Amino acid sequence: MNSIDEIFMQRCLDLAQKGLGSVSPNPMVGSVIVHEGKIIGEGYHRKYGEAHAEVNAINSVRDKSLLSKSTIYVSLEPCSHVGKTPACANLIVEKNIPKIVIGTIDPHEKVAGKGIEILKTANREIITGVLENKCIDLNKRFFTFHQKKRPYIILKWAETKDGYIDFVRTPSDKAKAFWITNDECKTLVHKWRTEEDAFLVGTNTVLLDNPQLTSRLWKGKNPTRISIDKNLTLSKDFNIFNKEAETIIFNSHTTLIINNITYLKIDFSKNIIPQILENLYDFNILSLVVEGGTQTLQSFIDLNIWDEARVFVGDHIFEKGVPAPIFEKLEFKTETFGNSILKWFYNKY
Repeated sequence: MNSIDEIFMQRCLDLAQKGLGSVSPNPMVGSVIVHEGKIIGEGYHRKYGEAHAEVNAINSVRDKSLLSKSTIYVSLEPCSHVGKTPACANLIVEKNIPKIVIGTIDPHEKVAGKGIEILKTANREIITGVLENKCIDLNKRFFTFHQKKRPYIILKWAETKDGYIDFVRTPSDKAKAFWITNDECKTLVHKWRTEEDAFLVGTNTVLLDNPQLTSRLWKGKNPTRISIDKNLTLSKDFNIFNKEAETIIFNSHTTLIINNITYLKIDFSKNIIPQILENLYDFNILSLVVEGGTQTLQSFIDLNIWDEARVFVGDHIFEKGVPAPIFEKLEFKTETFGNSILKWFYNKY
């Protein structure tokens, strides 16, 4: 594989990353246009519904006459269908770009090789598979969504050095949660909320902690808030019912929409996790962070339906309390944030 191709593809990946949190349910895509070894144009998909990476790259080229003598690099196969924007494969043909270097094929059933077929029919030179693993990893949410028909699932919790996530509390005793980590970790979680589509908490977490599940400590969008309320007994005074973000409530009674709150009926006599994921797939939610509590997290672990886990370990010892989820995976990497540690795990099942 040409190392020069890898250099320009890495630039595509760096550009594409800028779209994190803004392009879902579309993939993150970057593109550069090279003439005689020099980048003359570049772009990335900035926001869902707006121009794709290839369009922005082509538009950024000052001297359009150079396009017919250039190579376009793109981290994901150019689209072949007309949606909210025109088909990029057709645009590349129209602009007479003779060579196309592609990171990986698009798994979306409306593309999946059809973009490449358009380019081949137009007798263009095509190279595929450049930094392919990196290109797939960048869009792990998008690939999981289209290949497994569910969101990319991230488990997230904080535990003490001795493996507890909380003291034993009940809604009636009004005891507030003990913050296990630090402010730096809290800010990081709010940043994640701008990057992922949805955050899920169980009924007990709403009752005990009254979470807001918004990204108020970081500039960006709020995720869709999701909770479970089997018998619709949660008070509308809880924060998840305010108007700051879209909210989905899974329950056993009704399906309806009231303002920003969507109620979805599921069958609680069966396992609810697959039903939740099926509904979220229908709602085009590409990524889901499961934030708690232990019972909800353990449900995903026991079913082995998860892709990534982010586990904070704070500098505290409880000696007793609510045990952290039972989890037997080797950590992939560890980061330190002051007196707290963040462990990353990936589920290669």
